[in-house]
Amino acid sequence: MSLFTLPTIDTAPEASRPTMQALKQNFGFLPNVLASMGANPVLLNGFAGAFGAYHGGGFDECERQVLLLTNAVALKCPWTIAAHSTFALEDGMTQQEVDDLRAGRLPANPRYAALARLSKLILEKHGAINDSDVTAFTAAGFAKEQVFEVILGVGLSTMTAATTNLARTPIEDHFQAQILSAT
Repeated sequence: MSLFTLPTIDTAPEASRPTMQALKQNFGFLPNVLASMGANPVLLNGFAGAFGAYHGGGFDECERQVLLLTNAVALKCPWTIAAHSTFALEDGMTQQEVDDLRAGRLPANPRYAALARLSKLILEKHGAINDSDVTAFTAAGFAKEQVFEVILGVGLSTMTAATTNLARTPIEDHFQAQILSAT
């Protein structure tokens, strides 16, 4: 059961409405987590700015989903696991790659594995990773500076997971097929 009532675009604070409308256009629907965030324009607008920057970075769509799904699993967030499993499949990842990430395993694709490993280490070590961790990341073909994009992805994941876990945001129908192992 939700802790907070999900605002709609019409019932959200005025300062949240343009961002909620833009996000609805971007996704084709307004994900419940963004409605939850919409109750507070500071959180929603901060998230939206970071989200836009992240999606304008150097990772492709599947790589973004590798990072976000890895974080969802590490943060133990049912909503984000279901959502990013769905988005990963829609963006072209294989079911095996998604299953591996959901089970906490590294996927066979070396770039995906390096990205998942680094993101999980940054979360677990609160950013205090070793030079060898960065070297392993760059050996997979990433630029050293992309470590900072991983940090941004970790921040987005943390905002989303904290919001959904705190607000007990319901998982919408679009993500229902991916709920079973979202624990």
